[in-house]
Amino acid sequence: MTAPDPDGLLAEQLLRLTRRVHRIQKRHLERRELGITPAQSRLLRTLTHYGSPPRMADLAERLEVVPRAVTTLVDGLEANGKVRRVPDPANRRVIRIELTDDGRAALRELRTARRSAAEEILAPLGDEQRAVLGDLLNSLVDGAAATPCGENPG
Repeated sequence: MTAPDPDGLLAEQLLRLTRRVHRIQKRHLERRELGITPAQSRLLRTLTHYGSPPRMADLAERLEVVPRAVTTLVDGLEANGKVRRVPDPANRRVIRIELTDDGRAALRELRTARRSAAEEILAPLGDEQRAVLGDLLNSLVDGAAATPCGENPG
């Protein structure tokens, strides 16, 4: 009989939690009837990280997806009035993607939905447990940022 693999167990728990977070966030998004998919939501949030409207290639790189996937996401968001394609002032052949006022309003709704989902997920935890979890998550996030992709720190 082999001993349980603690890292394997933790990995499974993290995957289960991630799936639960996505399910709950999706439910909260559907309640708000924004007509935005989780992938579109991620693209909208990503747009806020740029000082000026990015190119589709910039979005694809940051989202770590193929450019065609960004085109599909932008098509849907543009059809719903959340983003618009605009020509680059320096090179008219380049198209940039900018948020519309409806897109900014949708982002506010998305933040509220994500906050509601987080409250639901964290409800069983007390203040002290939340603080410990926050510290642990920061350690994991900081550790991931310090280790280049594909490298094993150990």
